[in-house]
Order: sequence, then structure tokens, then C-alpha cells
Amino acid sequence: MIKFSDKETKFLETLEEARIATSHENISHVKPVSFIFWKDLILVATDYKTRTFSNIKLNANTSIVIDIYKSGNHKAICIQGKSEIVEKGLEFREFYDIFYRKFQWVRKDPWKENEAPFLKIIPNNKVSWGLD
Repeated sequence: MIKFSDKETKFLETLEEARIATSHENISHVKPVSFIFWKDLILVATDYKTRTFSNIKLNANTSIVIDIYKSGNHKAICIQGKSEIVEKGLEFREFYDIFYRKFQWVRKDPWKENEAPFLKIIPNNKVSWGLD
């Protein structure tokens, strides 16, 4: 697993929106998501009926970009890795508690195990820029 620098970690811990890329039949799919950076992993909540979920079931390769765009001062991390689906159990409850504490939308519309899964993205490559 990839390790993140202190600057990358601080950057990832301060943001909550990213764009995730998955694919099916050589067709790419990108969408905005809420994420949490936790123990050098990226956690994303999704739903069973999304294209992202169905893509991950067929192809675990995932990319995610977390960035702040300001002309002349762009900051970003692009991460590639494998996604694992977490639907229940201790790991699910741990991820859910983290999301519940961070996001008001989770507290407003809570869910239980097997109602909506998490994606655990295990990075195997990364590139960052503008974090100096």
C-alpha cells in the first residue's frame, strides 16, 4: 500500500469532495463523491443501484482525484488503486461511524448494513502537485 506524505495527508484530511472514476466494457464513468481519508485508504459511500457500484463489482480498478482548482495555484492528488466493497460487519460499522461524525447528510438520512455499501480504495499509485 502507498504511504502519503504529511502534506498529502493534511490536504486529504481537509477536503470532503472528490471525483471517482470506474469503468465497464472500456467505457469510463466519473462522478463526484464524498470521501474520507483514513489510514492511507480512501473511503467512499455509494448505493447499490449506481453505475459506480456495478462497475466495481466487474472491475475493481479505481481512480480518484481530490483537488482544489485555483488558476495558477492548483492543488491535487490523483490516486489509483483497487476498490473493495464493504457492506456489513465490524469494518462497515467503523466506516459508518466515521462518515456519521463527518457528514451532516449521513446524520440526516442514516442507513444500516446491507442498505448501502462503502468502497474501500486501496491505493497502489499516486501523484500530487501544488501542495508545497
